[in-house]
Amino acid sequence: MKAAFPNTLPVKRVLFENPQIANPHWLAGFTAGEGSFKVRVYESPASKLGFKVQLIFQITQHNRDMQLIKSLISYLDCGQYNASNQTASGIFLCTKFSDNYEKIIPFFRKHNIYGVKSKDFDDWCKIAEIIKMKGHLTQEGLDQIRNIKSNMNKSRS
Repeated sequence: MKAAFPNTLPVKRVLFENPQIANPHWLAGFTAGEGSFKVRVYESPASKLGFKVQLIFQITQHNRDMQLIKSLISYLDCGQYNASNQTASGIFLCTKFSDNYEKIIPFFRKHNIYGVKSKDFDDWCKIAEIIKMKGHLTQEGLDQIRNIKSNMNKSRS
């Protein structure tokens, strides 16, 4: 970069001590760029079918933005903060079904996400409805969840 722009002077990055989420539409846009709606299907001997399904909403940022990510917990009234030492990042993570269903989904239905992430959100909501109706406890419902999941996020064509 220095070779391409030899006259550029480095500027110290501004550090925001107490970042606040300005409005819900900002958070929806931020989530469209930085958030993830994930579905985890994992083995569980305690389950009748041998598998459990978990909805995951997360936003990951560099750990210098830790205060911003932590502020999501109070703003959305759910979730937790996890630090990753391996990637120097912080993660807002919501895995509790009732919080995802009663707080995250209504928030993003009211404050729309645009772009390809909106399709992931829509699929995530379909899976949430299957879980709400206890469909994940049947083979048919589990297969339906796996099918929807297989086309989400990076697998979306």
